[in-house]
Amino acid sequence: MIVTTTERVANYDVIETLGTAFGVVVRARGIGGDIMASLKGLVGGEVTQYTQMIEDARRQAMDRMIANAHAMGGDAIIMMRFDSGDVGQNMSEIVAYGTVVRLQPVRSS
Repeated sequence: MIVTTTERVANYDVIETLGTAFGVVVRARGIGGDIMASLKGLVGGEVTQYTQMIEDARRQAMDRMIANAHAMGGDAIIMMRFDSGDVGQNMSEIVAYGTVVRLQPVRSS
């Protein structure tokens, strides 16, 4: 599955737009991570536990979006984006979304 943040895919024409695919993940931060984040807040620096959690959540959201696009019969996802937000006090929501399309290779003259 081709996934791109652009509206075009090099050497392909979009022949059909099938709709929007989503992949949603909600992750809860553990109390250990919150304590480490508080300590990092005092001295500064990256909170690697949260960085890893968000990277994993983004990967999982993309995998779910791609599975959704496959189920729709798509060849590619264009204009792919991430969104995130807080759910309650200790949960983060990560959403991957994009437009599912069918492609055809550009014919050379």
